Amino acid sequence: MHPILIRIGSLEIRWYGAMIALACLVGYWLAGREAERKGIGKEKFQEFFLYAAIGAVIGARIYYVAFTDLSMFWEDPLSVLAIWHGGLAIHGAILGGLVVSILYTRKQNINLAAFLDMLTPSLILGQAIGRIGCFLNGDAHGYPTRMPWGLVYSPESIADQMFPGQPLHPTQLYEMILNLIIFSILWKIRTKLKLDGQLFLAYVILYSAARILVEHFRADKLTYLGNISIAQSIGIIGIFLGVILMIGLKRKRSIEIKSESAQ
Repeated sequence: MHPILIRIGSLEIRWYGAMIALACLVGYWLAGREAERKGIGKEKFQEFFLYAAIGAVIGARIYYVAFTDLSMFWEDPLSVLAIWHGGLAIHGAILGGLVVSILYTRKQNINLAAFLDMLTPSLILGQAIGRIGCFLNGDAHGYPTRMPWGLVYSPESIADQMFPGQPLHPTQLYEMILNLIIFSILWKIRTKLKLDGQLFLAYVILYSAARILVEHFRADKLTYLGNISIAQSIGIIGIFLGVILMIGLKRKRSIEIKSESAQ
């Protein structure tokens, strides 16, 4: 493992940034296919994707800065821009992308629920690819372990600085595997669900549960709330809201069917 992909003089291309770029490219291609299947214009999708990518990066960085030691950013404000060194939080990226989606669909008069369903498979697949970058960068790592798959990270990585020379849970790979499983499930059911928004809510519930599990083994967690991390707190809220909204969708559809029958 090594965080640097290519070094030419003072120029460095890191695996972290390369994997984020790859996640965006794969996400763009897959979401484009889904947009075409759902009859959303190619030009509209391309325009949205540019805004969404910017919103996701901004959201991911703001979230990370907000829940880490703010003093380091006051001492070196330009470090806020150094995303190539890590420091992007997936929950912030999702929230940033969600805000852009709400604003864009409202402006273009597009069904928000159907639009989010279109984006869902590419989102979770992109997250899986992004975790490979975290793995190679040596962040988002786990606690020390005696399990045979425990890994010793590069001496220059965040993981080894926290636990020098100790084998750690490869929590990045745990989450990558879970994300790929979630992607497989969502990809299989995406054409079978009848209600707009169900696929996105299924993603919220499944990913929230997966993240709660992974956080149990993860060492570099963002600020805690009591005995649980911020990510676990958000996961609990995500499952609760996802289930409530899923029930609400089904009830709304049931009422609509009864109303149509009565007419």
